[in-house]
Amino acid sequence: MELAFFIGLLSSLHCFGMCGGVVGALTMSLHTETRQQASTLLPYILSYNIGRILSYSIAGLLAGLLGELLINAMPQTGGIVLRLFFSLFIILLGFYMGGWFPKLALIEQLGRPIWRRLQPIGVKYLPVKKLQHAFLFGMIWGWLPCGLVYYALAMAFAQQGVVASGLFMFAFGMGTLLPMLLAGLLTSKLVSLQHSIKFKQLNALILIAIGVTGLWVALHEEVRHSLHYLAHSH
Repeated sequence: MELAFFIGLLSSLHCFGMCGGVVGALTMSLHTETRQQASTLLPYILSYNIGRILSYSIAGLLAGLLGELLINAMPQTGGIVLRLFFSLFIILLGFYMGGWFPKLALIEQLGRPIWRRLQPIGVKYLPVKKLQHAFLFGMIWGWLPCGLVYYALAMAFAQQGVVASGLFMFAFGMGTLLPMLLAGLLTSKLVSLQHSIKFKQLNALILIAIGVTGLWVALHEEVRHSLHYLAHSH
């Protein structure tokens, strides 16, 4: 779960760029008295994000269910397939975050049919006037097409368990929470980081290193398992 949180935290710059505007628009739609004080504004921002993270967790549960079906269908090799899948997607996530393979953004097209159906429901809660409306809008917001979320879901798919997959996406969502809380209160330093290509690429290289390490470990264990099986089959 630490890795999921770490990935969510590293996605801060992407969150600022993609969802920071959403948070800003939601904040500005609140009553003036509500957004003038942090004590009244913070509950709304938290409600948006709790709803968003809950949607991530539900999506993780669904991904875990698919992962379990794969393992049940391939009991001998399903586990290694998922681990390889997991490692490869971390590497792809790194290339996506670093901007070295822009075509990977095409994965965001996968969720557009779902988003077209959910977006009109979310609009019904705007402008937000109650905390429960903020929470419900956040749940809709959680299904906004996002390449990083989809890559995280691919990793959740490889967690070998429905609950583990749901918790993976919950941890990922918690990693994105701080950036979203700060989105409406950006300092000039954070704004400069948002446009820092070197900072983005550093984050990307860390993820690629994690993915390559995981890939090497998974392949090493598979080779060792195969050799052990051959040695005992004679």
